Amino acid sequence: MATSPVQDVRFCTSADGTRIAYAVHGSGPPLVIDACWLSHLQYDWQSPVWRHYLVELGRFATVIRFDERGHGLSDRDVTDFSPAVRLADLEAVVDHAGLDRFALLAMAQGGPISIEYAASHPERVTRLMLYGSYASALGNATEEERELDAAFEALIRVGWERPTPEFRRVFTYQMIPGATEEQMRWLDELQRQAVTADTAVVSRQQRQLADAEPLLAGLDVPTLVLHSIGDRMNPFHEARHLAASIDGARLVALESDNHILLEDEPAWPVWLREVEQFVLDDRVAVAARRPGRRDALGS
Repeated sequence: MATSPVQDVRFCTSADGTRIAYAVHGSGPPLVIDACWLSHLQYDWQSPVWRHYLVELGRFATVIRFDERGHGLSDRDVTDFSPAVRLADLEAVVDHAGLDRFALLAMAQGGPISIEYAASHPERVTRLMLYGSYASALGNATEEERELDAAFEALIRVGWERPTPEFRRVFTYQMIPGATEEQMRWLDELQRQAVTADTAVVSRQQRQLADAEPLLAGLDVPTLVLHSIGDRMNPFHEARHLAASIDGARLVALESDNHILLEDEPAWPVWLREVEQFVLDDRVAVAARRPGRRDALGS
């Protein structure tokens, strides 16, 4: 597996003193990613599950991504994962990076926090993308989905940190059922690398408190909703609800069963094309800047 290209890893301090690790790579207009909870700023570059996202997004944007508190390179010894502190973490990253205006891409459970950020700071978010996400963690869940969520929590407690991946493979299969064995092994290991079992349980419980539902109707930002039709982690009805509730939002239904699109499946170039075209206006704005003007990241 190829090594990572140059990325600038930085640390900022959130409102409660928690240190959040974030990384910057690529060139073009700033694109902030509020990523899914399975992230590790270094390990992701080696992953056949995540690497193609990082490479391709960095081709047309300056990508700013961070490890959630308690995960990856961010402070691990934390117990507060409430929506309020997670919003403060996003605010801290954006401010420390010196960003003025930027596109915001929310993956999975990053959705409610990014929606709240866009509602609170409409002058800073140029456009919002919601990928495999939702507005309310369990607000639109069926009874069966709630039962599955409880079962997943029990699996984390029992098997997350075992040296063999049988229990973690349940989550892997939910996220990438169409993956090769190599890709599944990488995601099995990323789970163990990214977060401890105790943190995984507590953060999961507190993420269920996130509810941006009341903010959807008032959002005034260009919004793109992308979601795999067969997503088993966050069902497609969540995407339909987002697109129907946000004024002017456009829904892109991806022909895939994978929560995380893989590089060799037909839906991947569709996703990439839609994202690149959506941020085209930001790219044009950067290109039109006067010669010698420094952007918000100082590049």
